[in-house]
Amino acid sequence: MRRLEQELDELLGGGTSWSSSIRSLPPGTFPAINVGSTDDQVTVYVFAPGIDPKSLDIQMQQNLLSISGQREEASEQGATYYRQERFRGEFRRVLTLPEDVDPDKVEAKYRDGIVEVTVKRRESAKPRQIAVH
Repeated sequence: MRRLEQELDELLGGGTSWSSSIRSLPPGTFPAINVGSTDDQVTVYVFAPGIDPKSLDIQMQQNLLSISGQREEASEQGATYYRQERFRGEFRRVLTLPEDVDPDKVEAKYRDGIVEVTVKRRESAKPRQIAVH
């Protein structure tokens, strides 16, 4: 089955929408991203090991979150590589977040190779309790 999938992928130019695993990303997708939400905020986890957090460019415009940067990898002088799977070079990811996020309330933290971007929701979008008199 994997061989058939691989042949179809090659035939269709590598742009097929299915993958061999629920956790798979399309080839060339870097960094991997998880997005979670609560009633108060949306949190984006960017898995960026080996990247200097000061070199990241994170921008928020309305409900679009843009993350870009560059990952350099030191290579050994004179070495011949038969396989290189670790991504290197420039990258850019753009995410559309829910309409009710507040672009003025964004925070980013870096820890252990993971960038955590927290975007608060607008107060007007949060559910509120109505008292009955």
